[in-house]
Amino acid sequence: MSNTVVVVTNDTIEKMKQHYHSFLVNAPSHALFMAKKGNVTITAYRSGKVLFQGGGAENEASPWKSEGAIDKKKTTTVASSNIPSSLLQSSHIGTDEAGTGDYFGPITVAAVYIKQASINLLKEIGIADSKVLKDQQISELAKEIVSQKIPYSLLTLDNVKYNKLQRKGWNQGKIKAMLHHHSIEKLLVKIKGMPLDGILIDQFCEPHVYKRYIGSEKLSLHDHTYFMTKAESHSISVAAASIIARAKFVKEMDALSNKLGITIPKGASRKVDETAAYIMKKYDEDVLASVAKLHFGNTQKAKKYM
Repeated sequence: MSNTVVVVTNDTIEKMKQHYHSFLVNAPSHALFMAKKGNVTITAYRSGKVLFQGGGAENEASPWKSEGAIDKKKTTTVASSNIPSSLLQSSHIGTDEAGTGDYFGPITVAAVYIKQASINLLKEIGIADSKVLKDQQISELAKEIVSQKIPYSLLTLDNVKYNKLQRKGWNQGKIKAMLHHHSIEKLLVKIKGMPLDGILIDQFCEPHVYKRYIGSEKLSLHDHTYFMTKAESHSISVAAASIIARAKFVKEMDALSNKLGITIPKGASRKVDETAAYIMKKYDEDVLASVAKLHFGNTQKAKKYM
């Protein structure tokens, strides 16, 4: 069995998921999605790696190498090399998002400003990348961040508005870029006059693509804005933003579950397909549109259950 690994941007992973939507199967908990097309198994991971396994792995992977493949070593270097070495230990803003890979629920984006004097304190209370924390821990840490009076902004894009933007022609990359940009703008107003050495965005697309997205709406990057892959592992501000965003997403998911009287699952698994089918059967597609990202392949698979 041949194996081929391609490292791609988050935008490309989303494209791949839609491309293989009719071939999706239950994915391991640590994977974003898994698909089986013929004799090839495609597994995408949060790290940006996509593994192709099987006799036709190389041929299946080939188009994606030109579509959105990146050299991970090169990207990490480029994303980090322009960042002042002192930024991560100084007063800065960090941004991160949650809900982008989940069929149900909104997208939440947070921007957090942390002064240099508060960095060690937040590390001591356990602020870390939300991906390594359980929901209960995330909720408790989010409350701790608020109690410490750490300045932040939080934006929530509900499913109705998300689907409207999709129909308008916005892809998820542009939606995220605009949310990050506006969360930064709102936070800059809050911290006006405070020391600020830079803004760090957890990189979900190439910086020039991000600039193109916001530029299409006649916006531009703020001064001293930097991008870094897996920034939540290096920046306490980005880690705090990941916690605030995730805590809000979990809260919104609980609210949706209470509203519909069923447990709304996270992710994009077969359980998600079955739940979507149940909602359409009990209510209608308009209700589904109010709680789900309709352009995901899960919608069509749910209709097959119907």
